[in-house]
Amino acid sequence: MSVAVVTGASRGLGLALAVELAGRGFDLVLGARGAGELERAAARVERLGVRAVPVSGDVASAEHRSALVEAARELGGLDLLVNNAGVLGAEPLVPLAEQPLAGFRAALEVNLVGPLGLYQAAAPLLRGSPAGAVLNVSSAAAVVPYATWGAYGATKAGLDLLSGVLAVEEPGLRVWWVDPGSMRTRMMAAAEPGEDLSGLPAPEEVAAVLGRLVAERPPSGRYTAAGLVGPAAGDVPPVGGSGAAVRAGR
Repeated sequence: MSVAVVTGASRGLGLALAVELAGRGFDLVLGARGAGELERAAARVERLGVRAVPVSGDVASAEHRSALVEAARELGGLDLLVNNAGVLGAEPLVPLAEQPLAGFRAALEVNLVGPLGLYQAAAPLLRGSPAGAVLNVSSAAAVVPYATWGAYGATKAGLDLLSGVLAVEEPGLRVWWVDPGSMRTRMMAAAEPGEDLSGLPAPEEVAAVLGRLVAERPPSGRYTAAGLVGPAAGDVPPVGGSGAAVRAGR
C-alpha cells in the first residue's frame, strides 16, 4: 500500500486530494491546524477503506513536521509528499503598500519554509520509495503580477524555484509544482470577499486531475490543472513561464 502525507488536509483542495488519493489506494497522513476538522476528514477518508492518521499542527513548526513524517514511517514509509497547506498573509488581500509584514512573514513560514522543512524531514523515506514524489501546490500568482496578490505570489514564486532546484538535485524523485487554478474554496472567498465564485470548479474536480498526474507520473516540472485536462498527464509538457488560472487563487 502506498503512503502519502497531505498538508492542509482538513478542507478545500487538501481534503479533496486526500479523498482522491484514498480512492487510488493510498494510506494517508493528514496534517492541518484545526484538530476537529482534521479528525472528521480522517474519518471520511477511512470510510474509503484505507488508513488515515490525523496529525494536527502548524506546518511552520518543526515538531509538527517531524510528527507527520513519523506517522508516515509507522504506516510503512512515504511515497508521496503533498505540500498543500497555505495562508494568504492578509485576509482580504491588500496592495503591497498595505501588506502587514507580520502576515507576510507568516505566509513565508507556511508557504515556503514549511514545505522545505517537511521535504528535508521526509527525504530519507521518499528516497527509499521506488515511486517517491513531491507535489507542491503553486499558483498563477507565482508567475503573473496580479494586483493585491503580491505577498502570497512571492511565496509561491519562491516555492516554484525551490521545486525546480529540488527536481535537479533529486533526479530519483518526481517533483511536480502545480497551479491548480481558482476554485470554490474558503481561502478564495477570504482573499476576495464579495466575488462571485459560482462559476469556478469545485476542489474535487481539480483533485481528480491531480490524482491522475500522480498516477501517470509525468516528468518533474511545473504543470497547470487546466493544461492537464484532456490528454494523458505524461503527454503534457511542463510549462515554463505562465499560469493557466482564470484568477490567481486556490
